[in-house]
Amino acid sequence: MPKARREPQPSELTSVRTKLFFGFGSVAFGVKDNGFQTILLPFYNLVLGLPPQWVGAALGFALIFDAFLDPFVGHLSDNLHTRWGRRHPLMYASALPVALSYLLLWNPPALSKPWLFVWLIVCAIITRTFITFYEIPSSALVPELTEDYDERTSFMAYRVFFGWYGGMTMLALAYLVLLKPDATHKVGQLNEAGYHSYGWIAAIVMFVAILISAYGTHRFIPLFRKPQIRRQSLRAYSRQMVETLANRPFLILMASILLTSLATGLVFGLTFYINTFFWRLSSIQLGILSFAVFLAVAIAFAISPPLSRKFGKKLAAIVMFTIGGLIMMTPLVLALFGAFVPNGSPLQLPLLFAASTVGSALTIGPSIMVGAMIADVVEHSERTTGRRAEGLLFAGNSFLQKAVSGLGLLGSGILLWAVGFPSHAIPGAVPEAVVVRFVVVYLCTVSALYTAGFAILGRFPIDREHHSENLHALSGQTELAAKANSADLDP
Repeated sequence: MPKARREPQPSELTSVRTKLFFGFGSVAFGVKDNGFQTILLPFYNLVLGLPPQWVGAALGFALIFDAFLDPFVGHLSDNLHTRWGRRHPLMYASALPVALSYLLLWNPPALSKPWLFVWLIVCAIITRTFITFYEIPSSALVPELTEDYDERTSFMAYRVFFGWYGGMTMLALAYLVLLKPDATHKVGQLNEAGYHSYGWIAAIVMFVAILISAYGTHRFIPLFRKPQIRRQSLRAYSRQMVETLANRPFLILMASILLTSLATGLVFGLTFYINTFFWRLSSIQLGILSFAVFLAVAIAFAISPPLSRKFGKKLAAIVMFTIGGLIMMTPLVLALFGAFVPNGSPLQLPLLFAASTVGSALTIGPSIMVGAMIADVVEHSERTTGRRAEGLLFAGNSFLQKAVSGLGLLGSGILLWAVGFPSHAIPGAVPEAVVVRFVVVYLCTVSALYTAGFAILGRFPIDREHHSENLHALSGQTELAAKANSADLDP
């Protein structure tokens, strides 16, 4: 006789095995987001010849589409009723469309510039649409897997770890293996064939990561919440969505994430240009420098949960990011004043590597804590509205995560256009005054956005004690409801 399948135990929800499966799925989002943030703009601008403001505008159009789609997917994820639960059917369904659309994004046919612009818009929208159908339901599992304040930080640490490692592994592969100089392309970053190969490999990785994560958490579906089936009008659903999203702590987080996401998008969108045209690094040096982020993510993964336990999520996030941001900007500021080692010096790459490692570790850590803070809003919202809305709340986070690449690329394209940076630019051929002006504007813009974003985060009200109060209040409501039901059934 076949062996009966063992039912999962509640204690297994927070096991390391569960966290590994949960986190591994973010490899797909990490590959997609890293590609959008770091090499999509130079591929379409420097290699294919689209003006930078066109590339930014294309991603801006896709972002507007996301603004309407993400809340719908979040609400659908909260209210779907199937034998596979609320989240997993959407996660499974996203895998193949995500992979195919991302493949097409990096392998466009020979088109005129206007039609290439249209191709970019369409592929970006389709890719973002189906990554949404995975990312929102998957992220929304956190409040169902644990109610513990600190365990949620741990879950998000795994998610951020795999997201960064997935994206950075693909970027390192591109720089070190795929984007090679040849007889036609003296600069490896301008080799078109390498980007096509990147698209194929990335698509396969995304497809596999989504399926493994969905399957690995599938066994816990019987332990997840099963909300009451409600048949309501579209107007009633819309009213409930607005009521949930109007939650004050949630709005504070969204405002902070919006500003910091725009700044992060600028950093990722323009780092390629800074490293190539300001620091004059080769593709091999860029590949070596990418390993600094591998170390940084491991450090952030190790230090974020204990710092969160000791100081609380909000304070730890603000202090870490302030120090990390200053460390990352110091080499650029020193170089502008002639106080850094000259380009080509044997010390240049080691110093940039060290600054990137420490600075990135301290700026990646806060993203772990902010993700866990969104999970803490779930009970605050339930206490206020009487409804659980994990998917809808994480939809806001998903939208703003994608704003990193959308708004960031839009802003990057505008900034490059504003400083007069040429298309089809070649390192060493761009006037020095243009490069310096570009770096100065970059530093001022990014600093202002980060400062405003973390000033707003300081007003977030939910700390460990507040979260405990929410859980206690909800527990009391559950007990009252159970007593009322018992009284109704008593003859």
